Amino acid sequence: MNNSVKHTQFIDSSLLLRDGNFAALRQRANEEGYLFFKQLLPVQEVLRLREDLLAVVEKYGWREAGQDAQGGLINLNALNQVPDEQMRNDIGVSHAAYDDVQKLESFHALPHHPHLIALYQGLFGQEVFVHPRHIARMITSHRVMSPTPLHQDFPLIQGSTDTWTCWFPLGDCPRSLGGLTVLRASHHEGYIPIQAAPGAGGIAVQLCEGEEVWVEGDYVAGDVLTFPCFTVHKALPCQHKDQIRLSIDARYQAATEPIEARSLQPHCDLTWEEIYANWEQDNLKYYWRQSTPKLSPWDDTLMQPARRIC
Repeated sequence: MNNSVKHTQFIDSSLLLRDGNFAALRQRANEEGYLFFKQLLPVQEVLRLREDLLAVVEKYGWREAGQDAQGGLINLNALNQVPDEQMRNDIGVSHAAYDDVQKLESFHALPHHPHLIALYQGLFGQEVFVHPRHIARMITSHRVMSPTPLHQDFPLIQGSTDTWTCWFPLGDCPRSLGGLTVLRASHHEGYIPIQAAPGAGGIAVQLCEGEEVWVEGDYVAGDVLTFPCFTVHKALPCQHKDQIRLSIDARYQAATEPIEARSLQPHCDLTWEEIYANWEQDNLKYYWRQSTPKLSPWDDTLMQPARRIC
């Protein structure tokens, strides 16, 4: 790494979105490699989902007693009783707990919020396709966990090169809790060769010598960060070993663009039938079958480590 690393604050694009100025939003995204919006999502809806995820944590005995339904203090001693092989080291909790989260109807519903659909519809200039493969990050300090390394999403999801990631915390998330940070304008590099790395995804990009500008900030509930799939990003280290960091990764693309088949499967070993078993509504079940998205093949070479020539 070089000695010219800089850190700067997110630019809030909320005003451009309120004005419906999608040309300016697209220009800013092209220049910066991301868009950030203060409280784009209704706070109460975000916090309700937070409570649902924390109820799962409570079920497994990992929450400290005496908190309200939104308290994120963790009994790390109890969590560390979970054997390493039972943990999802890309998520922060056990396989069984994560399966319970994936079964939550509320977890799958929030990425379809009208505010998000309107945002991507304006950015793409056409109908939006929401990937059904949503990811909950429930970052804890269990011994198997490592911060998410600097990476691009494209080799992990493939499909359309104009797929966007939407990341938002479920609750307030200051830098010290390990929020997401992006490398400014890194999407202009296109695909960057990878190397193996610990943490979610298991890969990291190789950066060349030169100035790095990392963009970051303190998030509050309702904030949304979004970026195209070639933008390099990573998680900041969590400085609070006794707290859990809850966030959502959702992905969006134009409905006419291709998608890789794995993005239509659950982010766990459950079937969609098992996930849907206790849902009250049917409108989001198998919704993608109505649009029959075009499928693109998986390219194994994108996940092979290779030396980057700078």
